Amino acid sequence: QVQLQESGPDLVKPSHTLSLTCTISGDSFTFTDDYHWTWLRQAPGKELEWIGWIAPTGIIYYHPQLKIRASISRDASKSLFILTLTSVTPEDTAVYYCARSSAGAFAPWGQGTQVTVSS
Repeated sequence: QVQLQESGPDLVKPSHTLSLTCTISGDSFTFTDDYHWTWLRQAPGKELEWIGWIAPTGIIYYHPQLKIRASISRDASKSLFILTLTSVTPEDTAVYYCARSSAGAFAPWGQGTQVTVSS
């Protein structure tokens, strides 16, 4: 069974860059398995928002409204993938999740990490 764990800062200043890491552990896997490795977030009082994912081919897809600021990468040697979000504002305050996706379903999920954007 695969487990995912998010890590990164819990407080980021406005206009700065947020970088979060999702570390994958458990059963052996490769990034070329038939899964999309995904980042999502949920801001206070709002619905869950898909940020983007990296496909088995290495192609990366982003939410249209975030693609200018978001970047997702992977490091197979370290079994992790990374979300970078530039020029953050208080509207980027949210719980950020990483998850594995297949056929439209997300499982497993990381436990989530709270990120607050504030000066």
